[in-house]
Amino acid sequence: MRTLALCFFTGALLLTLLPEAALAQQPGLPDPRALASQSLRGYNHMFAAYALAWLFMAGWVISIARRLARLEKALKDG
Repeated sequence: MRTLALCFFTGALLLTLLPEAALAQQPGLPDPRALASQSLRGYNHMFAAYALAWLFMAGWVISIARRLARLEKALKDG
C-alpha cells in the first residue's frame, strides 16, 4: 500500500512540475497528409507486448477466481 501511495505521489509531483508531460503531444492538430503516409509496421512489438500483458492479466484473474472458489468451498465445508 505504501508503494502505491509513493508511486501516486511521485506521478502527481512530476505532472505538477512538468505540466506539458500531461498533454503527451504538441498542441494543435497534426497534418493529415503526414499521418496518412505513416505505416504501423514498426509497431509490431507494441501489439505483441499489449497482447502478452492482456494474457498475463487474464491468467491472473483466472488464478484469483480459482483460489477464491477453493476458499469458499473450504469455508462452506467447515
